[in-house]
Amino acid sequence: MRQCIAVVGSGPAGLTFARVLHRHGHRVTILERDPAPDARPPGGTLDLHEGLGQLALDKAGLLAEFQALSRPEGQAMRILDTDGTVLRDWRPRSDHRANPEIDRGQLRDLLLGPLDVQWGRGVTHVVPTPRDGILIHFADGREETFDLVVGADGAWSRVRPAVSSVTPHYTGVTSVETSLDDIDTRHPDLARLIGDGSVAVYGVNRALVAQRGSGGHVKVYAQFRAPLDWQANLDLADVEAVRSDLLALFDGWAVPVLGLLHHGTAFVHRPLHVLPVSHTWTHVPGVTLLGDAAHLMPPLGAGANLAMLEGAELAEAIATGPENLNEALHAFEEQMWARASRWAKITTAGLERLVSPDPAEALALFDQVQSS
Repeated sequence: MRQCIAVVGSGPAGLTFARVLHRHGHRVTILERDPAPDARPPGGTLDLHEGLGQLALDKAGLLAEFQALSRPEGQAMRILDTDGTVLRDWRPRSDHRANPEIDRGQLRDLLLGPLDVQWGRGVTHVVPTPRDGILIHFADGREETFDLVVGADGAWSRVRPAVSSVTPHYTGVTSVETSLDDIDTRHPDLARLIGDGSVAVYGVNRALVAQRGSGGHVKVYAQFRAPLDWQANLDLADVEAVRSDLLALFDGWAVPVLGLLHHGTAFVHRPLHVLPVSHTWTHVPGVTLLGDAAHLMPPLGAGANLAMLEGAELAEAIATGPENLNEALHAFEEQMWARASRWAKITTAGLERLVSPDPAEALALFDQVQSS
């Protein structure tokens, strides 16, 4: 008997889940609170790992299309000292495809393909009912019931409370994001500084990271240790006031490096929150979680990759696994928890080293990753 399945969230996890089920001939209702796919900027770029995100795309039958869109040269990584000295300048071989980059918007469009998303369907909460299935309450007051609800709705998931009372906690590290457009034409010196991929500069308890996307677009992230209410007395809409505050935080750094902040067009505050390293829950029939909803961790290249692979694996478990849906769900959750816990430990330790009192820790971590 076909199950009535809903996935909440149209990010990489939810779309991969729906796309793999679609490949197996199963229909999924995709519920997304945004009114349209382009309702907000899609974000920066993602590096998809061979054994994680790329494996998920292979399961969805999309690996060749991804390879045509992705940027292997985007794997390049340069690390500078705060005085501008180049400490490391790693460039991938032309055939190196371990972690090629792709813009989030391009990945979203690739996964969307033939899928039908119900845009503007904000979920407020989910209630498991023993006899009637899983009841979804919507922001417009409506309700719908499904046999299975998959929460792929990110850090502040509205589905998570149906299975877990745990909420994300602040890491002590905040990030302020800005952007540079048409960098090769408008800011050629900064374009050369960043190179084909990313540049990172690490100081005492702070870092500046710039990451190139396609079309001359660059995302810049200022990361530093600060109270959660760091911006309480700062109007984030006042671009020049935020710029001034950030430049004071990075006072004394090389002028070319500070150009990443001088030319930013707007600033967005993103305090880094995480879930406990080994977040699990007692299995609730008919409800499960994927990605950040299940295991929010520091943004160090693992989150989207894990989320996509989980979406693909859950879809396969439903399409080809035991007829008892909850047996498939529970087995999937056990596998997800074990793998996510390993990655959460790695990324939590990584954040501690990247935004550290000793900048040499970041350099040592880079060398460790490159040699592994």
